[in-house]
Amino acid sequence: MYFPWLPAERLRHTRAHLFAGADEAAPYALIEKVKGAQRLHAVDPAAARLGLEPGTTLADARARVPELAAFDHAPYDDQQWLERLADGCIRYTPWVMLDAPDGLLLDVTGCVHLFGGETALADDAIARFDRLGVVVAYAFAGNPDAARALARWRVSGATEDEAVRRLPVAALGLDDEATLALKRAGLKTVGDVVVRPLSAIAARFGGEAATRVRRIVGEADSPLTPRIVTPPLHAERRFVEPVARTDYALDVLAELMAEAVARLEQGHEGGRRFEARFFRTDGLVQRLAVETGRPSRDVAAVLRLFRERIDALADPIDPGFGFDLIRLDVPVAERLDAAQLKLEGGAVAEDQLALLIDRLSTRLGRNRVRRFVARDRHLPEQAEFMLPAMEPAAPSAWPTLDTDEPPLRPIHLFDPPQPIDNVVAGVPDGPPAQFRWRRTLHEVARAEGPERIAAPWWTRREAPTRDYYRVEDRRGRRLWIFRHGLFEDGQPAPAWYVHGVFA
Repeated sequence: MYFPWLPAERLRHTRAHLFAGADEAAPYALIEKVKGAQRLHAVDPAAARLGLEPGTTLADARARVPELAAFDHAPYDDQQWLERLADGCIRYTPWVMLDAPDGLLLDVTGCVHLFGGETALADDAIARFDRLGVVVAYAFAGNPDAARALARWRVSGATEDEAVRRLPVAALGLDDEATLALKRAGLKTVGDVVVRPLSAIAARFGGEAATRVRRIVGEADSPLTPRIVTPPLHAERRFVEPVARTDYALDVLAELMAEAVARLEQGHEGGRRFEARFFRTDGLVQRLAVETGRPSRDVAAVLRLFRERIDALADPIDPGFGFDLIRLDVPVAERLDAAQLKLEGGAVAEDQLALLIDRLSTRLGRNRVRRFVARDRHLPEQAEFMLPAMEPAAPSAWPTLDTDEPPLRPIHLFDPPQPIDNVVAGVPDGPPAQFRWRRTLHEVARAEGPERIAAPWWTRREAPTRDYYRVEDRRGRRLWIFRHGLFEDGQPAPAWYVHGVFA
């Protein structure tokens, strides 16, 4: 499928407010800066009929068409729009590939009979894109390169091979220099190149030219990678008449969820990620995805997450002309066996906590709800890290202490450690007797230490060591401080820092 006006159509569809009150037939173009000059990147059909084409400078275009409206080109937005069109084509085949910047490749092998043949499938796709206001050209062929070229150059023939041979050499998709070299050599069409020995073509125009020729005539395979890999477990429901009510669509999603859960239960698995796609009749797709912290087969809990996701959307689900297909995928599933409930209800409390984490993560965002995980590092600030609460992780090995003993390290750490000054110590390498922190003088009543921590030898071998002390001032405030470095001849006195506060 080839979309000749994709940037212009994307702009009109996704930025409709830019055209409010303007004449529908007024020409417009998308511009980009090329070597310091504003040039047309794409034009709409009205501008093309007036003789404007990509590559023309904006000044020349305005001189020829003074009423031309110009908008900045946004390649990322075009890519997103093409991906939305690709999502809509999954209704025909799971093998949908982007042919950026303005095309799609669909491998419909084994799928056309579901729609009544190739012609019926193409007519259905064109009708949907037409309702969306998108112009599309298409072609069927035995290999991707031939289909891509035939859709763009609209060459016909009695057979596919004859049509391919009539294509211009530009259809090979080589760079401008190689294409110009082929034309200067008198090779105007693909057929002119095919009859030549490929060894001579490769020697004169490069191995890429020979490879492209073999691909377009079907003598070499073209690698294809589907944009979305079909998950092993999915369920879908097609409708004869489009569904225009979102509530009914969610009821159908609940039925699909029940089907998926039944199949998960047969395999002793639970879903970790659920993706729902609502296919509109105009070809666009509304996609929702939720995750769970643990494998789940709870239909009500997962549906609650979907409703949380819908409530958190900036724009609610818009059925448009209605949904004619709803699909549920379970791309991530893990082992889930039956578990015996504890008599004291511990498992029930853990399940409720997991459900709460799932709901909060769904509403606030996956990375907004986090948990601490222990890490085997000797530096205090690296002994733990945070990751999303829904992310699976190995069991944490937090250090355990005797409840009768005071903690060796505080829970509250400063990042970065806060400097202290006016430190007075009985001996140079001993604990401080007093120091000033946050403009307040602290007199040390008790001190314990030092606990020496060296820098990682594999990163900073020359970094100074840290001597930590647990101190308590006369007002009963307990701090965790350290001396950064040692007293050495000819070197400045080491600095002191407060790294944490004990409760």
